[in-house]
Amino acid sequence: MCTGKCARCLGLSLIPLSLVCIVANALLLVPNGETTWTRDHLSLQVWLMAGFIGGGLMVLCPGIAAVRAGGKGCCGAGCCGNRCRMLRSVFSSAFGVLGAIYCLSVSGAGLRIGPQCFMNGEWDYHFKETSGAYLLNRTQWDLCKEPPHVVPWNVTLFSVLVAASCLEIVLCGIQLVNATIGVFCGDCGRKEGTPH
Repeated sequence: MCTGKCARCLGLSLIPLSLVCIVANALLLVPNGETTWTRDHLSLQVWLMAGFIGGGLMVLCPGIAAVRAGGKGCCGAGCCGNRCRMLRSVFSSAFGVLGAIYCLSVSGAGLRIGPQCFMNGEWDYHFKETSGAYLLNRTQWDLCKEPPHVVPWNVTLFSVLVAASCLEIVLCGIQLVNATIGVFCGDCGRKEGTPH
């Protein structure tokens, strides 16, 4: 596959993934769909905005850059082809890998530590000492009284962020290699008007 076409496909995959991360992070701010708990009782991992910043905006930029790298060259026909845009995509993809790693790290920590919730008469990270074992014991989830259903809410959304950020790391890594090849070798696509 030509580097330009590959870049376009990768970019078109990264853009929806980044939007999924942004939406998942936004939903984490409103446990059980209620804003009542947002002010004082959200976990630190939610406030770090890893889905919005890391897996979202920091991956959205490389996604757009990759789509643009798959378009016509910045210098017109013949000059540098799409090598200028591929070079920009190299740096954007590296930036995207960092953002996705940030999202994966924070979301993984959010899953391991668990949400802040009201249980046994106090607000705390009650599942912190279980090192993630609570994920396999759903009977413990109901022990959190407030916010209502916060454990399945957090587990589902942080799991989405972990899965999306893993895919983003892979796709940004592939685009990093693809764009580097594109910088040195150009696009293998034929120019318009070139005979077959």
